[in-house]
Amino acid sequence: MATYDSHMNEAAPGNLPLRLDNCSIERALGVVGEKWTFLVLREAFGGVRRFADMQAATGAPRQVLSARLTRLVEEGLLRKVPYREPGQRQRDEYRLTQMGLDLYPTLVALMQWGDRYLSDHEGPPVLITHRGCGATVEQHFRCAEGHEVAGPREVTPLPGPGVRLRPTASASPGSPSLASPASAGSA
Repeated sequence: MATYDSHMNEAAPGNLPLRLDNCSIERALGVVGEKWTFLVLREAFGGVRRFADMQAATGAPRQVLSARLTRLVEEGLLRKVPYREPGQRQRDEYRLTQMGLDLYPTLVALMQWGDRYLSDHEGPPVLITHRGCGATVEQHFRCAEGHEVAGPREVTPLPGPGVRLRPTASASPGSPSLASPASAGSA
């Protein structure tokens, strides 16, 4: 497997690194970039819906779990669904929304990375299999034309239509830079 070399981060003329002011990775990490959040999502993907069951499965302190569930509901990844056991008060279950379900490939990729580099010598603790045939699930990158993309050496990040770049200290007034979407698109 190819490794990430330092020269891949060097700026070449016309190929300056993007210093985003509105980075989607940074925004996503603002929502899910914390251990307990990922463990809550792991359990939700496994069908765990109730607070007590999530607490038992994750080992999260009650206040931490409550805060994570509240945040995931506020951010739109989970929704509350009321339920009532006979003789008990009404409580809420937590169910994944479409936004939450769309994180599944991310969790599987993180798990498979952990399996590859951090699992015990016996192998992965969990295998993800296709319910239809029983084969293990693999993730692959493909471009819009259907070509398989092996890794970071085969991709080129380009400014998108919503890019907002941070001004750099080295940019002098009036000099062309990647500070605006128009100039970024022509690089």
